[in-house]
Amino acid sequence: MPIMNSLCWLCQQPLAIVQHGICSVCLNLLPSLPVCCPRCGLPASSQTRQCVECQIIPPEWQQLIAISDYCSPLKYFISRLKFYGEDKYVPLLSRLLLLSWLNARRIRQLSRPDLLISVPLHHTRHWRRGFNQTDLIARRLSRWVNCRYLPDIISRHRPTPSQRNLSANQRQCNLMDAFSCNGDVRGQHIALLDDIVTTGSTVAEISRLLLLHGAASIQVWCLCRTLKS
Repeated sequence: MPIMNSLCWLCQQPLAIVQHGICSVCLNLLPSLPVCCPRCGLPASSQTRQCVECQIIPPEWQQLIAISDYCSPLKYFISRLKFYGEDKYVPLLSRLLLLSWLNARRIRQLSRPDLLISVPLHHTRHWRRGFNQTDLIARRLSRWVNCRYLPDIISRHRPTPSQRNLSANQRQCNLMDAFSCNGDVRGQHIALLDDIVTTGSTVAEISRLLLLHGAASIQVWCLCRTLKS
């Protein structure tokens, strides 16, 4: 059970709802995304129409939802969870992503997904880390959104080096044939959850695999969408 602090993690004022982690004032002051393309999630002229790049070469998924750019304070919360196992940040990050999805659903008329899938870790990395941060968040979101969560339907059967220091082309080559689909996704509208989308190589590879197995559509849900190179 995460240890909760009764003070806001950002302004250190008392919290009305301890589980939220940050107060309503700090919530409203979090960095917001600029107007972004609803498909690739990058800055564009409209948040309801695909950008020119997506019209020419669309990504494998149909919609992308993110809380913010990869910047503070979310960058700090994610790194403390991901690399230091501080799972007290799971409720906060899950709630912020839910709010972002609800807002995108209102603006874009998004449908509720049938199935939620989190990006898996290879079993050796999962063993070393002790958990998968996207799995912890997905379990909460599946209850709140009221859709099925199948944590094992996608597996990473080939260990891959970290994507952090690779170029876009290297990231794509690094992930080729790294994943397997272990269930029936035919006709399913799927939400694919990752923590950070940078070049989109990971979610593109999994989206491609899901569509190949008959998925009807893919929404990518991420905590952060990197907007700067």
